[in-house]
Amino acid sequence: MSAPKRIKRPVSGWVVLNKPFDMTSTQAVGKVRWLFSAAKAGHAGTLDPLATGILPIALGEATKAVPQVQDGTKRYRFAIQWGTATTTDDAEGTVVAQSEHRPSEAELSAVLPRFTGELLQRPPIFSALKIDGERAYDLARAGEAVELAPRPVQIDTIELMEHGAERSVLEVTCGKGTYVRSLARDIAEALGTRGHVGMLHRAAVGPFTDADAITIEQLEAVELAARDAMLLPVAVGLVELPELRLDALQANAVRHGNAVLLTGARAPVTLDEAWASHAGRAIATGSVQFGQFQPRRVFN
Repeated sequence: MSAPKRIKRPVSGWVVLNKPFDMTSTQAVGKVRWLFSAAKAGHAGTLDPLATGILPIALGEATKAVPQVQDGTKRYRFAIQWGTATTTDDAEGTVVAQSEHRPSEAELSAVLPRFTGELLQRPPIFSALKIDGERAYDLARAGEAVELAPRPVQIDTIELMEHGAERSVLEVTCGKGTYVRSLARDIAEALGTRGHVGMLHRAAVGPFTDADAITIEQLEAVELAARDAMLLPVAVGLVELPELRLDALQANAVRHGNAVLLTGARAPVTLDEAWASHAGRAIATGSVQFGQFQPRRVFN
């Protein structure tokens, strides 16, 4: 006899997973969804298989807040392995170029300010970006020539943490769409050498940091009720947006998709993006126009 089919539950909230090494983001979401028997799951920002760290996994209604978390600031700790460039710009790829030059700490520190602010960055050819409907990494693996146009990215800070002859560790705070693999490659080339990412750890995404993270092993070690207790509320993913606190009548109207007039001396007149709450619970995300909150996504 086959095993009985697992019943999917309408569970909602955030799992801030410390994604393990050598696991894809899709595999991580599938594992967490299975552990919670969740009916719906997604993630807020892909991590490479060889990367570790913060992968915010949204269950149920939290999936409606994925865009807000995905757009948040990110912090990475990474190592540049000096002397070799690879096809993937990380340790997974084949070596395609080498250099004997090893930059000094002073040379590396001097070049880093050139990599802050708004930059044009060329994504790695092994990336999930699409070219004529095909993933770039699928085309690259098939041996086709892949050309990706540079894209604007925002890098707020970059700091040297450790320096060695063969490897240096840096920490970067950046915006959506930044490829750390490209950053490592470009820093090395600016120093007259070659380099690739030898280690990558994401330490923060939007409101979530390493302090919030849990492992798959921690989830597996407890029963389902205890796992549910580990979930963070849907609203936690929205805290970097302006919050509008509604009364019961306003909240009821918004739950039905209706706009509501905001009252009070400090009520905003215009906001591109905000979230509405009642009694500490997220009701909806939306915008404020002419003093009215206009819901876009409503949480059940």
